[in-house]
Amino acid sequence: MNKSNKYSVFIPIVIATIFAIGMLLGYKMNTLNQPDSNVNSGKNKINRLLDLINKEYVDEVNTDSIVNLTVNGILEKLDPHSVYIPKEELAQVNESMEGNFVGIGVNFYMYKDSLTVIKPVKNGPSEKAGIKAGDRILFANKQQLFGKKVKNEKLFKILKGELGSKVNLVVYRKSENRKLSVVVTRDLIPVNSVDVATMIDANTGYIKINRFAETTYKEFHKALVTLKKQGMNEVIVDLRGNGGGYLEMAVAMADEFLKKGELIVKTKNKKGAIENSYATNRGIFESGKIAVLLDESSASASEIFAGAIQDNDRGLIYGRRSFGKGLVQKEMKLDDGSAVRLTVARYFTPSGRSIQKPYLDKGENYFNDFEKRFNSGELYKADSIKVADSLKFKTKKGRIVYGGGGIIPDIFVPLEDIHSEEGITLLLQSDLMNYYVFEKLDENRKFFNSLTQDKLKKEIFSNEKYFNQFRQYIINNGLLISLVHQKEKVLTYLYAEFSRQIFNDQLYYQITLPNDKMIKKVLEKDKNIKK
Repeated sequence: MNKSNKYSVFIPIVIATIFAIGMLLGYKMNTLNQPDSNVNSGKNKINRLLDLINKEYVDEVNTDSIVNLTVNGILEKLDPHSVYIPKEELAQVNESMEGNFVGIGVNFYMYKDSLTVIKPVKNGPSEKAGIKAGDRILFANKQQLFGKKVKNEKLFKILKGELGSKVNLVVYRKSENRKLSVVVTRDLIPVNSVDVATMIDANTGYIKINRFAETTYKEFHKALVTLKKQGMNEVIVDLRGNGGGYLEMAVAMADEFLKKGELIVKTKNKKGAIENSYATNRGIFESGKIAVLLDESSASASEIFAGAIQDNDRGLIYGRRSFGKGLVQKEMKLDDGSAVRLTVARYFTPSGRSIQKPYLDKGENYFNDFEKRFNSGELYKADSIKVADSLKFKTKKGRIVYGGGGIIPDIFVPLEDIHSEEGITLLLQSDLMNYYVFEKLDENRKFFNSLTQDKLKKEIFSNEKYFNQFRQYIINNGLLISLVHQKEKVLTYLYAEFSRQIFNDQLYYQITLPNDKMIKKVLEKDKNIKK
């Protein structure tokens, strides 16, 4: 099945790229000074070659593009995380990590070649201007936004703009079968790092973090304070799929759990200079229990946080071996508005472990070794994870942990196989579920908007049609997976996704978390300890 032929998911806050951006960043927030202008033969050679091309080459050549290729070629020889970011890409990369951007504030799909609003951002400029879920945005300042040839990049440029600037939209409201003109004043749209913070039972809080950006610690601290007021004395920090970001944010988060003077992380540069980061006395959760959830996509700052918790014996790590990024980058801005992010140090966990995996292959296989892990069996069996005895370290209390590539969990939780009964969860969390629910809402939005949460639940669970329709929907999209024995689970996720699109994200998590395999493992472990 090729879903991209039928749909294009396009969300202004670029959630789909967070993992890649997090690993791309993974750096300290201070920047490098411009390097000294010492001229050597290598520099002279490059400059002379560019001059020769400009003056003598038979055709017109864009020497800027040649320079870009040269810079990329040099950096590719170093390590996978030293990168050149062109001017036109830098703003987008930075924006995703700054915690906000300027736009109109809508989440939407390109549905049947139309830019269709899933939901306007709460209290955002579009909601204030009257834009509703299900609206088709046809034109923005007379520029057409529908049709097969409209690219995502173009949509970004049109809908974003200067703070306080206005954009005139022509909207088709299907529920009322009419067009209307709406003026939206662009404003700052928050890009949240914390997806959800909620209680999953009387004592246990749950906080899911999608990356480590400039606002992450502030959001996380607020979540901790809120959940503590609700009676939380145990917390689950979910870093699955979190590709990392700013090292400082991971350090600040770990400080909330560790006692003053406990080592969080240390970095070592080319000259052997070591910089240690220690916990302060500011932590507000230094005694309550903590569990950290990781998977094969958890990287960089996620690993710093998990390593600090594990090595100080502060809590347990659940899940699968993390990605394995232990390199620290700093940024050097160039005159043309582009930037280089150069690896300047390695980081080590408190026990002395380097989490960086080998990178002889600096290409695509380095960033996507899922297939290798799948084939080796390590995604399904803990004893398939290869560890080197020479990279054996001890935690504060003497437990054995290993370096050499990623954080190995204390409690292994295998990947769910899509062909197993448990693996149905992967399907139910996929875009197919989102698309199906969106299309059902779009058929009769007035009816669904009239339902309370209790009435929505009754509608989904007591009506056979939703289950049968979803079964047919996945068949139509090329998936031959039997759901016959998973009816209750399917209905639960249908109810959760309807709740998310009609009401809010928090309801989705409150409904689905009890079915989460890692969450179950944490709660079971805790229950056994109490016995």
